[in-house]
Amino acid sequence: MVKQAENICQQATIQQRNTKTELQNWRALKEQLFNKFILRLVSCVQLASKLSFHYKIVSNITVLNFLQALGYICTKEELLESELDVLKSLNFQINLPTPLAYVEMLLEVLGYNGCLVPATQLHATCLTLLDLVYLLHEPIYESLLRASIENSTPSQLQGEKFISVKEDFMLLAVGIIAASAFIQNHECWSQVVGHLQSITGIASESIAQFSYAILTHSVGTNTPGQQQPTPHKAARALRTTASSNT
Repeated sequence: MVKQAENICQQATIQQRNTKTELQNWRALKEQLFNKFILRLVSCVQLASKLSFHYKIVSNITVLNFLQALGYICTKEELLESELDVLKSLNFQINLPTPLAYVEMLLEVLGYNGCLVPATQLHATCLTLLDLVYLLHEPIYESLLRASIENSTPSQLQGEKFISVKEDFMLLAVGIIAASAFIQNHECWSQVVGHLQSITGIASESIAQFSYAILTHSVGTNTPGQQQPTPHKAARALRTTASSNT
């Protein structure tokens, strides 16, 4: 929608320069954007379903019924035009890798390898932890950086070199799955980490370190004098377990 808004404002400015007509007032532009917002939003959901669900895609009939229930009357042709506008705005670059794709791929392999924790249970927890990492991205990676260099005040150069770690979706995926496994069944955590190490080649120490960072941030900070909540104790226990396995 940001690109759509930019295009509308740019077209209005060009029209003023070329034909010397008055620029549409903001109220008219706002109404134009508002009228397109729901349709563009639904088109994004429909395109995402075509990429992810394959045989369970959100059909045009479903979308039309949904829009009608909201009081919007739309035709199939307008739906197709809206999808095409979204694709053009993104230069048709929509099939991009995401952390969830890595997580689901690894979970599928874990299922074939006989993981003791059911993949369906892990998947649900992984989704929650992915949201958590998205919301607490900076503090989680900052703590991971400090732990990796064993220094509470990393230099600018160390921070710049750490960018590649932030962009490593495979590392993020194994950390998410390991943390989920510890939450679901900490007794099977070592087996899950062993499988992840075998599949990806990522060291078990790195997997443990990442999952520990995720778990310690999942409960926020504790005020002085308060008892530590259970998840924090679990994260501390995970670090102890990881140390004993190395």
